[in-house]
Amino acid sequence: MKSKRIGADDKAQVHVVILDTGEEAFAALTRFAAESGVFAASLTAIGAFERATVGWFDVAAKNYRKIAVDEQCEVLSAIGDVAAGDDGKPSLHVHVVLGLADGSTRGGHLLAATVRPTLEVILTEAPAALRRKKKPDLGIALIDLAAGDG
Repeated sequence: MKSKRIGADDKAQVHVVILDTGEEAFAALTRFAAESGVFAASLTAIGAFERATVGWFDVAAKNYRKIAVDEQCEVLSAIGDVAAGDDGKPSLHVHVVLGLADGSTRGGHLLAATVRPTLEVILTEAPAALRRKKKPDLGIALIDLAAGDG
């Protein structure tokens, strides 16, 4: 992983994060956020994976149904955010649309993915505190704007 801050002012900081072949995307981006102290940000990315697992959230079951993509795929779009989790560590929420060799797509919540050959991420940090809190009735953590005030 390589990164560079390309812009900063009192309103936002912009980071470019480049992941290389073999890196696990979700873990690497979580590590970058933790090491950089990023707790409120949006992100976009493009690139490719040699394989990925995305999820579709089943509200009734309160968990993700895993969708395996066991082939080389293009990251046509990745969009998400970073907020502090209940444990105080950065928590990522990323959705992806993956393009397959036949032109079809798979999409969902990014659970895991192995980069090949690269993933180019633009992370825009905001001068704010966002907090993601577990919602027991749903089984997932969502951004709680009231919790970010403190």
